[in-house]
Amino acid sequence: MGAPIAVGTCNWADHTDFYPPELEHGSRQKEKLSFYAQYFPLVEIDTTFYGIPRPPVVESWVERTPEQFRFNIKAYRSLTGHEREDRIPRKPTAEEERDFMAALVPLRSSGKLVAVHYQFPPWLTNRPEAREWLLEARDRHPDDLLAIEFRHRSWFDHDAWPATEDLLRELECVYVGVDAPQIGSGTVPPLLAITSPRLCIARFHGRNRDTWYSGGPTSGDRFNYLYTPAELAEWVPAMRAASDSGVPLHVLLNNNRSNYAVVNAFDFGAMLGLGLPRPPEAVIQTLAQRDVRVPDWVETSTPVAAPPSNEPAGGWVERESGNQLTLSL
Repeated sequence: MGAPIAVGTCNWADHTDFYPPELEHGSRQKEKLSFYAQYFPLVEIDTTFYGIPRPPVVESWVERTPEQFRFNIKAYRSLTGHEREDRIPRKPTAEEERDFMAALVPLRSSGKLVAVHYQFPPWLTNRPEAREWLLEARDRHPDDLLAIEFRHRSWFDHDAWPATEDLLRELECVYVGVDAPQIGSGTVPPLLAITSPRLCIARFHGRNRDTWYSGGPTSGDRFNYLYTPAELAEWVPAMRAASDSGVPLHVLLNNNRSNYAVVNAFDFGAMLGLGLPRPPEAVIQTLAQRDVRVPDWVETSTPVAAPPSNEPAGGWVERESGNQLTLSL
C-alpha cells in the first residue's frame, strides 16, 4: 500500500458551477466550505496571501469541516517578499508576523494544519539574499511544516537544482512541484521531488501562456485553463512513485476559473483511484463538454451523502503500489 494521496483546490469560495444556487448569495455563502468538504479532504487557504484573517474567522473554518479534513495555508505576501518598496522586497512588519502567526493557532490546535505554503516571487532569484528569506521563514515556523514554491528558473537552471534540493532538505522544507506555462524565466520546470519525508506537493496553475505574465482583473483570468486528462496523466507516474516511496502527497489545483479546478481535481481523483464521490451535475456537464462524453468513472462513482458530524467527508485513501520508478517528468 502506498502513502496517502489527497486532492483538493486552492481556495473554495471562488468556484462557479459547483455549489448549489442557494449558497451563491447572502449569508449562506459561508456554507460553501462544508459543501466542498463533502467532496474533497483537503483545501489550500490562499486568501491569507492577500489579507490576514482574525483567529475567530479561521476557527469558523475549522468548525465547518469534518474531523479528518486538512488545510494548507499560504503565507501573507509580505512574508514572501511580494511587497516591495522602490522595487526592493520589504521585510514584514512585526504586526504582520504576529497577526499571521496568530491566524495559524486555530488550525494547529485542531490538528487540521498540514503545511504553511511560502510562494516566493519571480524577483527572488537564486542569490544569497534570497536564500536568507528561506532561512527566516524556517526560523519563524520552528514547529510547522513549510512548503516552498519558487517562481524563477534560476533555482533550477545551469546545474542549480541539486543545491536547491539540498537546501530544502537541510531546512526540512517541502518542495512544491508546479505545472505552469513553460515560458520565460518567471516559471519553473515541471518537477516533482521529495525533500521531506513528511509530505510531497504538486500544484497546478494551468498552461495559459497568454495570461501568465499579463494576468487580469482576477486570479481566475490569469489561471484560465482547463486541463485535459492527457495533460494531467503526465504527472501520474511521478505521483504514484512518491506515494510508493512512503511519502504522503497533496495534489492541489489552482486553475480557478469557473469550475476548472474542481473538474481537474475530480479527474485526478479518478486517475489515482481515490474514490471521490460523484461530482455535482454542473461539474459533470463541464466534463462532458470537454470530453464530448461523460467519463466512465462518473457512472461508477457513489453520490455524496452527508456524513455524521464526527465522520470525515472524502477522507484520505490508501492505494495499491504501482511500478513507477521515477519522480521526474
